[in-house]
Amino acid sequence: MADVTVEQLAQVVGAPVERLLQQMKDAGLPQTKANQAVSDKEKQVLLAYLKQSHGGSAADPGRITLKRKTVSQLKVSGGQGKSKTVNVEVRKKRTYVKRNEAEAEKAEKKRLAEEQARELEKRRKEAKEDAKRAKDQEERARIEAEARKQLEAEQPQKEKPADKEKSSPKRKAREKSRFERDDDGDDRRKKRRSVDKGDAKPGRGGKSTRRGRSSPQKTQLHGFEKPTKPIIREVNIPETITVAELAQKMSVKAAEVIKAMFKLGTMVTINQVIDQETAAILVEEMGHKVKLIKADALEDSLAVELNTVEGEQTTRAPVVTVMGHVDHGKTSLLDHIRKAKVQAGEAGGITQHIGAYHVNTERGMISFLDTPGHAAFTAMRARGAKVTDIVILVVAADDGVMPQTEEAIQHAKAAEVPIVVAVNKIDKPEADPDRVKNELAQRDVIPEEWGGDTQFVNVSAHSGEGIDELLEALLLQAELLELKAVPNSPARGIVIESSLDKRRGAVATVLVQNGTLSQGDNVLVGQFYGRVRAMLDENGKPIKEAGPSIPVEILGLDGTPDAGDEVFAVQDEKKAREIALFRQGKYREVKLARQQAAKLENVFENMKQDEKKTLNIVLKADVRGSLEALTQALNDLGNEEVQVKVVSGGVGGITETDANLALASSAVIFGFNVRADATARKIVETEGLDLRYYSVIYDIIDDVKKALSGMLKAQFREEIVGVAEVRDVFKSPKFGLIAGCMVVEGMVYRNERIRVLRDNVVIYEGELESLRRFKDDVNEVRSNMECGIGVKNYNDVRVGDKIEVYKSIQVERSL
Repeated sequence: MADVTVEQLAQVVGAPVERLLQQMKDAGLPQTKANQAVSDKEKQVLLAYLKQSHGGSAADPGRITLKRKTVSQLKVSGGQGKSKTVNVEVRKKRTYVKRNEAEAEKAEKKRLAEEQARELEKRRKEAKEDAKRAKDQEERARIEAEARKQLEAEQPQKEKPADKEKSSPKRKAREKSRFERDDDGDDRRKKRRSVDKGDAKPGRGGKSTRRGRSSPQKTQLHGFEKPTKPIIREVNIPETITVAELAQKMSVKAAEVIKAMFKLGTMVTINQVIDQETAAILVEEMGHKVKLIKADALEDSLAVELNTVEGEQTTRAPVVTVMGHVDHGKTSLLDHIRKAKVQAGEAGGITQHIGAYHVNTERGMISFLDTPGHAAFTAMRARGAKVTDIVILVVAADDGVMPQTEEAIQHAKAAEVPIVVAVNKIDKPEADPDRVKNELAQRDVIPEEWGGDTQFVNVSAHSGEGIDELLEALLLQAELLELKAVPNSPARGIVIESSLDKRRGAVATVLVQNGTLSQGDNVLVGQFYGRVRAMLDENGKPIKEAGPSIPVEILGLDGTPDAGDEVFAVQDEKKAREIALFRQGKYREVKLARQQAAKLENVFENMKQDEKKTLNIVLKADVRGSLEALTQALNDLGNEEVQVKVVSGGVGGITETDANLALASSAVIFGFNVRADATARKIVETEGLDLRYYSVIYDIIDDVKKALSGMLKAQFREEIVGVAEVRDVFKSPKFGLIAGCMVVEGMVYRNERIRVLRDNVVIYEGELESLRRFKDDVNEVRSNMECGIGVKNYNDVRVGDKIEVYKSIQVERSL
């Protein structure tokens, strides 16, 4: 410790400097002034002196006495209902003694001797108890043997004369069971008596009598015995498990598991989740057997059940998807095939839902999927290509290959699905089928007549020309594919579309791929399950069953599944419910994990989120496919300055909850082929929310683009309007340095900003202070005219410099 002065020491101990100097003088220390230093040794001398002066011993530094005084108040009731307060003072005195090494060693030896004595006494007691227990067992065996001998001696006297010589085996068994029963009953009675009396002493002579019978007093033993070896358990470990659950499975305390984890180098808490590998190592470390359980055990059992399909395979109808660019006549072509006006019900003549239909022809049945051609439905077209057997690529003969045509080709090739090209609109004068063949050949779609494997059929959806040839081509391609299915098996299919109906509930359009789906079947569809309450065909007529390649609408699910989810008909409703709940939980875990990952990965991006403007949208659509396509299209809009955030999306009408959510999040409400109910409309009118209805998808996209464009920051572009060259420099008593210039380009304006350039390098940026032509102040000077320019706050203009005049023009921005 560093030396301190007398004055600092006085501040520490809280004593006046003069008094401390006097005490140091009495203790024989040399300090006489406040600024003199005091060493640690001198402090010890002063402390010893002060102890002696207060009656203590300087040679006994190992003893210290603490005195404590506490004062409390006690209320005492007096006469006439009055009370008075009495102060109670409690004084406590405690002395602490510091032992030396010899005393500490002596105390440690005494403690060890006491522990050894206790251990010896414990072993002696255990040995005594073991001897007593063995003696009791011997005594019990002796009594049982005597009782058995006595019973055998009495038995011949009770037998009938005819049975004196030999007892029958049945009689012996009966007597033996009676003896065992009496013996067990006697033991039970003894145990009850022992429990009732507790540890009471035995009766006189060590005998206890009951019903005139006497028997020696037996020591009652504990019902449980200490295990002679550890119990090894088989522990089932899922993919994740908490420490508490793992301890429960091993029948040990959680503290033991935490201690074992600490020894393995990992610190955990009782509610912490550990992975399967770590749990397996821990269980083996603690001496138990490990049995790993997959989280997807239910899914695996379902897969095994579905893969064991037995039955005779038969030829099934092909599933054909119609693809192509927007307005190339896909729906009109399908219309002519079905002899029904599907197009009349579509808004703007554009298919915005996936439609599924089956058509019976002379040569067999064909199922059609009609997919939208607009760019926003790329995901829906991709989903359609995954469930199809053949793709009809519709290309307009007067328009050729377009961007969505190329996308359709890519989807078909990715799904490895054969293509049949339908060159439509050949009845138009400007039709050029050869041009279509050339453009498709450049994209690896080679016609058969050119040595390729793709059939080209010229058709006209307007006149019906080539329709029969197209169906022939489809059925021929189906024969080459050899499509098979097992009708007599549980149904298996895929969801084409789903929606929420107010009257009917969740409605899903399902394409049966294998087996037969019947009314009343239990079905598992993605995260949802239910019983098929009703089935409708594409014309809305109820049917009882649907075989392979038949599209149907089913009612009875507990939610709207996503388009593309697989449909399974299962026998056990309980199993379907368990798998659906498991999938829902897994979906929530995955969703939370993605959100957490997004938070961690985009932490720096989120720091700048406040600078980014966001357009919040509450989106409601009539069917799930449109909702997915719209959400994807809207999320793709925006740039580094503005973005779209779909706060909530759902299927069905706009409700009060949607309106309140839009109010809380300052969002715009979009309804696609749905309407708001009365309560929601009231909230919209009261709070002034923005509610818009749409029936064509690209109208929503265009409006959102305009809104985002309006949210963009204004962008300014500089335009040079004139350049003046400095020919002479002279001084003015009023303005300072004036540059005599000649305007060489454009016009020089007084109110615009300028730059001074020297050797084409900007050396100053500012504004004009004066602009004169001869002696007159002017606002502008034209090209090839002389003028005098005074630059504000700048006096370093030289001959040969150029003064550039520019103005900022606001440019409209758009996405």
